[in-house]
Amino acid sequence: MPLHTWETVPLEQLNPLLSRKVIHGAQTTVAQIFLRAGAIVPEHHHRHEQTTMLQTGKLIFYMDGAEVVLASGSILNIPPHVAHRVVALEDSVAIDIFSPTRDDWQRGDDRYLREG
Repeated sequence: MPLHTWETVPLEQLNPLLSRKVIHGAQTTVAQIFLRAGAIVPEHHHRHEQTTMLQTGKLIFYMDGAEVVLASGSILNIPPHVAHRVVALEDSVAIDIFSPTRDDWQRGDDRYLREG
């Protein structure tokens, strides 16, 4: 069984306000996401179930015509195929868990994150 620590996972700078550390398993992907205040994750959807746990900061999720504000300690579950976008109201750190594995990220098919 592989053992990881966030300190040893490489940081990937996606754009000036967004970076991440990613661990891919056989059935899940876990990512530590770093969002600077003002960062925007454009509207997108994916086949993966997503659970976002906000460690620090404040984020607003827009989905299904609603706004959901996450503060430190909040956990949000996003079902597969639900369109959503995110705005960082403060510098924030989130843990995202996806199932199944984000094979699109493994292929580099995540241009929407890099253009922010």
